[in-house]
Amino acid sequence: MATAVPVERDAVARAFPGPVRETVRPSVTVHEVTGGPDLLAAGVGPALAAASTAGALTAAALDGRPYGLVVSAGIAGGFPPHAPLGSLVVADEITAADLGAETADGFLPVTDLGFGTVTHRPPAALVRAAAAAAGALTGTVLTVSTVTGTAARAAELRGRHPRALAEAMEGFGVAEAAAAHGVPVLEVRAVSNPVGPRDRAAWRIGDALDALTEGFGKLAPVLESWKQHDRHDQ
Repeated sequence: MATAVPVERDAVARAFPGPVRETVRPSVTVHEVTGGPDLLAAGVGPALAAASTAGALTAAALDGRPYGLVVSAGIAGGFPPHAPLGSLVVADEITAADLGAETADGFLPVTDLGFGTVTHRPPAALVRAAAAAAGALTGTVLTVSTVTGTAARAAELRGRHPRALAEAMEGFGVAEAAAAHGVPVLEVRAVSNPVGPRDRAAWRIGDALDALTEGFGKLAPVLESWKQHDRHDQ
């Protein structure tokens, strides 16, 4: 399970009662929860998140215990009024919102340029089960390299991605690493602030971290019961 920063990792860890063992790998440090998930503070942004997640996946495979699922988790901005503060979002699409080219006619995703990938889709059965267990919203979670700070940018993103509920900075990178290893991915986000003009006084990071802990407490049985045949239900 990959978060951006340690405070998010620790919020997820609080949902699992077992002791935590820190294991240092060549490129990453993994927190292994007894009876729970392996946790990784993968870093901020899609590039570092992808590199760190790939390192953890490779290390696990070389140890003979490859992972069967990768989860990108953390807090995020929510598009009002669709994803209010404190709500939990499970992504049914993980989309790189700013991977492409600016043109005179507007933004073109890299796929329109004839190469690359801009969207990963988690297994549909897992998304449904996770959202039902946690009482979460489902929709697109956008990955951006620059956090949105204006109403105009928020409107532009929502216009291009009308199903978008949240934006964060790591999900697509984590999904790229998972895809390279042939492992399914899930993204779960707790909303800490509205997407739009930056107003730190309106941020509710503590509440979002609490929602993340509570959400993963409810998600634990779903993640533990994830079966091989579910991975083919797209």
